Amino acid sequence: MTPPADAPVVAALGSPETAMQVVRLAAREAADHRRPLCLWHALNWSAEQETPSLGPRAEAEELLQRAAAAAGEEDPAVPVSGEIVEGTPVAALVRRSESAFLVVVGDGGMSCGGARNPADAPAVQLAARAGCPVLVVRSEPPPRGPVLVGVDGSASSRTALAFAFGCAARRSARLLAVRVTEPPDVPPGGGPPQQDQRDAHAELAELVVRFGRRHPEVPAECHVVGGDPGGVMVDQSRSTQLTVVAARGDEPLRGMLGAVSQSLLYHSPAPVIVVRGMTPTAPSGA
Repeated sequence: MTPPADAPVVAALGSPETAMQVVRLAAREAADHRRPLCLWHALNWSAEQETPSLGPRAEAEELLQRAAAAAGEEDPAVPVSGEIVEGTPVAALVRRSESAFLVVVGDGGMSCGGARNPADAPAVQLAARAGCPVLVVRSEPPPRGPVLVGVDGSASSRTALAFAFGCAARRSARLLAVRVTEPPDVPPGGGPPQQDQRDAHAELAELVVRFGRRHPEVPAECHVVGGDPGGVMVDQSRSTQLTVVAARGDEPLRGMLGAVSQSLLYHSPAPVIVVRGMTPTAPSGA
């Protein structure tokens, strides 16, 4: 789909510990895309009614006030609104994503959880079901490295490549496009890479050139790496300021995540944008 011109960047506040970091990054995204910012928080009203205190509602309103102040500090020109909604956070946020340009959410500590990450982590559920791209924020600020994008040649990865070029342009960063292949067989004593490695690099370079015509100011690199796709992309992400990936490269179905996008969500130290819910963009000159 193509989001309407007034579709907002939605900042899911979540816990007070990570809310301000989510808001600041969301405000920068809203300013870069010239979109309004919606500060969003979910409450389980039935649980609140069982408690005599009105604390949860008051705490939510106070959180929205602090978030609005943080957004104003980041960019005072961004229009800001707030929403407190009923329901469980993931289900309510999936509904909200249908009319959003981008949803920004904290990772819930996933990048620090090692092998103990639950399969039903809220950020992963949202990235699997949202109707728009999802930006998952980490607790630690990333380095000022390139924007990384995974490209496997599928239509959805081409959409991610176009999105990543825009991200790199707005950040004045270089783009690192990576394609992962099966490890090449190296003859005894070494030798040239297999023909499929050379073909994969040529295909990747051609895509990067075609999509890069819309952003000639963005320097781009192409790397073809042999190995496990998830592990390679996580390793590549360690020195990047942002990682962009399609929800599922070979089968871009709603409600599903591929192995690479899941690996990045759970283990990448960099913020990750899972691109979904967008109309494929034809490269310049196609």
